[in-house]
Amino acid sequence: MAELPNPPVAVPDVAADLSKDDRKAVIEDLRLGLVNAQYRLKDANFPVLVLLGGRDRIGTEQVVDRLHEWMDGRYLDSWFATPRTEEERTRPGLWRFWRAMPPNGRTGLFAGGWIVLNIRALMRGDLGRSDYRRRVLHGNNLERLLVDDGVLLLKIWLDLPAEAMKKRLDKLHKNPAQARYAEELDWEIHETYDKATPLIERMLKDSSDVVPWQVIDGSDEKARDLAVARLIHEAMEWRLDAANGVVADAAPAAVREGDEHPIVDHLANVKLQKTIAYDKYKERLKKFQVKLHDLSLQMREQKLACVLAFEGWDAAGKGGVIRRVTQAISARDCKVFPIAAPTDEELARNYLWRFWRRLPRDGYMHIFDRSWYGRVLVERVEGFATESEWRRAYDEINDFESQLTEHGNLVLKFWLHIDPHEQLARFRAREQTHYKKYKITDEDYRNRERWEDYVHAVNEMVTRTDTKNAPWILVPANDKRYARIRVLKILCKQMEAALEGSLHG
Repeated sequence: MAELPNPPVAVPDVAADLSKDDRKAVIEDLRLGLVNAQYRLKDANFPVLVLLGGRDRIGTEQVVDRLHEWMDGRYLDSWFATPRTEEERTRPGLWRFWRAMPPNGRTGLFAGGWIVLNIRALMRGDLGRSDYRRRVLHGNNLERLLVDDGVLLLKIWLDLPAEAMKKRLDKLHKNPAQARYAEELDWEIHETYDKATPLIERMLKDSSDVVPWQVIDGSDEKARDLAVARLIHEAMEWRLDAANGVVADAAPAAVREGDEHPIVDHLANVKLQKTIAYDKYKERLKKFQVKLHDLSLQMREQKLACVLAFEGWDAAGKGGVIRRVTQAISARDCKVFPIAAPTDEELARNYLWRFWRRLPRDGYMHIFDRSWYGRVLVERVEGFATESEWRRAYDEINDFESQLTEHGNLVLKFWLHIDPHEQLARFRAREQTHYKKYKITDEDYRNRERWEDYVHAVNEMVTRTDTKNAPWILVPANDKRYARIRVLKILCKQMEAALEGSLHG
């Protein structure tokens, strides 16, 4: 994807005293421009995402309705930030925003966003300072990820003076046709106007690091609608011209400073000679599977989710390890996702989208056979991601995993390590085994030629994404049985620790 900067947007100057005929002409030209921009966008390799928020909640909904009137609804998706549902509360906070992300070629309108909802929580005392800072950080990181990925992101704040807000509420109350826009929340916003003002100013400042908020006065509804629509239209035209090379400023994003880390040779320290006798293996397998079963029931009862990511060399034994895990857990509590090449639907969004939407509810376990680390492994080595894309992915992945652990998820990442000789022996054994022939392809042999490139990629991956709350566990896997017992033992230990933390927290 071409990496393009967000356009230098500014709130358009809209004359509030336009005559009826002049306003009609302006609207017709704007509608035509918006629809034409949508048609141009259809073939682009980026989406448009507009965050609409503000003290003028009524105006926000009215603007969304107006945009659906002026634009082609076939290529426009809207999402409204209502109070979180029971399902949404069982996932990390940004999960519901990720699910609603528009694909390339479409425009998404978010009425409310990942930061806007924090103001209510701050006012009600439901959000402490540290939690607020974490939410702001995750919101800014998400915006940076989206912009780096090519998304045209606009943030529009609709404000309204207190007197104008009171006047509008009274007017809506008297008009049955418009009363649907007003809710009890709007009166609460009006009654807490002065108290909310410093919190809003703080929020706008804290969340403008990546993409600044464009503040629009909503006192004049017609001028407000025109200003929002013009801002969106001008930004879309600018970006579409940039994508076609018309705008000279559309230069590739530079690799961020601080990306250079001393890389540790983690794989060289894995003791591949580790083995286990068959009798001892059978004994420990039964012991740990019984224990794992009991722990999974406790995890469900305590509503603690578990996310396991399995990476490793081809033929390292990931499938066998995963089967020994799932054999011990009720099928209703555990789901396995074999991650292959992304589909067209997945390619139309950020690489993390397909993992966000597969996160488990509280109390359940999801296992990923290959994972989001494909961005810094196969996509890096095989050239499917640009250098700037895979380099910034380390920070993006760390932020993603920190959101999981902050929500209370247990996150464990296993790399199953074997040497090239053992891999070749397993390849040849698969070719001689009828029911395993499907597992071996020419691609597997070709990948062996890039062994050293993958070694370097794995070592850098572990160096930069091994964190206290989401650690990498390097498993010697030349002996398949040893690897299975090692994973089961560590999994049980970590689940016990998670349960103790939950019970004592």
